[in-house]
Amino acid sequence: MSFFKQFGRLLVMGARAHAKWELDTSRTILSDKRRIAILGLLTIPIIIGGFAFAEDIKGALPSLIGGKEAYNPAFYSPLIFVISILIGVGAGLITGCIGAGGGFIIAPALMSAGVKGILAVGTDLFHIFAKAIMGSVIHRKLGNVSVPLAVVFLIGSILGATTGGYINRVLYEINPVLSDAFITTIYSVMLGFLGLYAMTDFLKARKIGKTEEMHGTHGRDEGTDLGGLPQKIQAVRIPPMVKFDHDLAPGGRGISWIFLVLSGALVGLAAGIMGVGGGFITFPIFVYVLGVSSMTTVGTDIFQIVFTAGYAAISQYAIYGFIFYTLAMGMLLGSLVGIQVGAMVTKVVPGITIRGFYAMAVLAGFVNRIFALPGKLGGMEIIPISKETGALLDKIGIWAFFIVIAGFSIWVIGTFFKNIGAMKGEEV
Repeated sequence: MSFFKQFGRLLVMGARAHAKWELDTSRTILSDKRRIAILGLLTIPIIIGGFAFAEDIKGALPSLIGGKEAYNPAFYSPLIFVISILIGVGAGLITGCIGAGGGFIIAPALMSAGVKGILAVGTDLFHIFAKAIMGSVIHRKLGNVSVPLAVVFLIGSILGATTGGYINRVLYEINPVLSDAFITTIYSVMLGFLGLYAMTDFLKARKIGKTEEMHGTHGRDEGTDLGGLPQKIQAVRIPPMVKFDHDLAPGGRGISWIFLVLSGALVGLAAGIMGVGGGFITFPIFVYVLGVSSMTTVGTDIFQIVFTAGYAAISQYAIYGFIFYTLAMGMLLGSLVGIQVGAMVTKVVPGITIRGFYAMAVLAGFVNRIFALPGKLGGMEIIPISKETGALLDKIGIWAFFIVIAGFSIWVIGTFFKNIGAMKGEEV
């Protein structure tokens, strides 16, 4: 039980850290007219694909923006672009208001809408890469980036992302249903851990009357005081040793390259398989396993997201045609707005309420994926279940998921407009 509790806690901490990156990135993009202009230019292929009348232009577009034409059937539908914006808004509202977990609903939402799992993963990765490269604030935080730490870590993350992308593609070539079942299983496990821990945490907090906000710091600069595991890992002296955190210890702390490569491989594998960028895993690994200070972790995490997500998106998915460009850009546009609205709502909503919504949102994603799994396993004749029963369970999961997410989104937007005067006054 202790292991499950600690694992859930680490995932929540990582999801919060990744959400903070999402919020910072969104603010950076929306506060810069040049970045907004670039974002507008990125939507031009969608406009051309959606509204152009020349068939030769339409036919050339898929090869221009990613891979095999067979995987790009709807680049030209304005409706699918609008739907992707709504998905991005929902994910952004969760990220901004709850402070964690919004990115986890994107792939389940796309798969529930009928997008193949491998296409949902590749599209999510591309959306994260586009957001990271546009909103990169590395130049502002270079003092917090340990370049040796990041470079060695990236060696592992590239290996991991290559492996993850290869696994997804091989499974898809064997059987698209097998690929969907594999991705669904991974999401079910991760969302199950996150959701159960978050709900338990919420019920305990409500019982004893806690009202802390989920946003903000974790109370101190994590990693300044080394725990038992980081001490043991840093005591292993397998050269070459990588130095970091020179301002916290004389001569800096050191860790063997092998632990950084292994950690990077795990992050890259998660990014390659799940399409979430790996940022939510980097924070707990760096701070609680490797003993890196949170300041260095934040800067290095920003650095690795750009390269890990970019490498995985382009080399493992885009060149094989597994990226839905229209969806990626729509989600990017929607999430930028949703994150800002959600973040403002936190100023007028009790922290205990936010915890409850977080648990509900993550569990909705878990229910969505776990209810989709029987039908996929039945389709491969792994379990004895009729096609009708599998379809019914899948439909129940889809409705439960979208009802919760839509209800949450309506509540957040309603709260925003209801309290917009108070929030403007607080800003001033």
